[in-house]
Amino acid sequence: MVSKVLSMVLPVLVMILLGRYCASSGILNDDRHAGLKGIIGDILLPVVLFNAFFTAEYSASLVLVFGLVFAGFCVALGLAFLLKRFVSPYGRFMPLLMSGAEGGMLGYALFSLISGGVTSHYAMVDIGQTVFAYTVYLATLKAAEGQSLKPAQIVKNMVTNRACIGMTLGIVLGATGCYKAIAGTDFGNVITSLISFITAPTSALILIVVGYELRFSKKLMKPVFTTIAMRLVVMAGIMAAVSAVLFAIIPYDKMLFLALLVQYSLPAPFIIPLFADLGDDSEYVSTTLSMGTLVTVVLFAAIAVFSLA
Repeated sequence: MVSKVLSMVLPVLVMILLGRYCASSGILNDDRHAGLKGIIGDILLPVVLFNAFFTAEYSASLVLVFGLVFAGFCVALGLAFLLKRFVSPYGRFMPLLMSGAEGGMLGYALFSLISGGVTSHYAMVDIGQTVFAYTVYLATLKAAEGQSLKPAQIVKNMVTNRACIGMTLGIVLGATGCYKAIAGTDFGNVITSLISFITAPTSALILIVVGYELRFSKKLMKPVFTTIAMRLVVMAGIMAAVSAVLFAIIPYDKMLFLALLVQYSLPAPFIIPLFADLGDDSEYVSTTLSMGTLVTVVLFAAIAVFSLA
């Protein structure tokens, strides 16, 4: 079992350390990093999302999972507003660090190591989080920045985002039976090989980017650890509630449960610095995201062990 766990955890650690090495040695600078993120966000990740939803099984279970995950993150956000006083004076962006999950840049990469590259179960879980991120979460982020986000802007953000386009296209083609129609045919095999070739480097590149982006500020450890501890408690409670309701309605599915474990172990979305001017809270947000990422790696090791049980 030890070797199997290492085969899942060691690649994560090595690629993150390579990302740190790329940052410290100058192999990657901010411009090269931005270009690498562009390749991931605009090309690789949309294809990963397309394939996950293109090959997914569509049933009432998917709708149920979507509703539960979306509602769970809404509850987490609401609870965060009640808890933000514990990290004063950093409460402005703290609720954003307590809700949502970095599925795109981290969740798919980690789950693929457990599932052998098959991400359809994780896609079922992530669709609720993705819709939450581009609606409730983004509107709350803009409100924290002192702006308002109109419904038309929310729709525009979703329809112009390539990851959302890939996801939507995969849902449309998958739900209408296109995948089942070509599965096992020569054409289907060609498409599968093409997608596999395009997405093969995605996990490694994502983890290098994650390693490059790790930032730490010792003076902020108290509010950062307080935020992370509260997030873990809240996410554990929501994970338990979502799982209890879900598997009381549908039969227990270990891969789906693993997908939920991965989802609720992730740090907050990395889009916070991209969509908001953080001002004096910049170090607090970046350090919390970095420490949250390291905590996720530790939790992933435990999830990897459970996956083999």
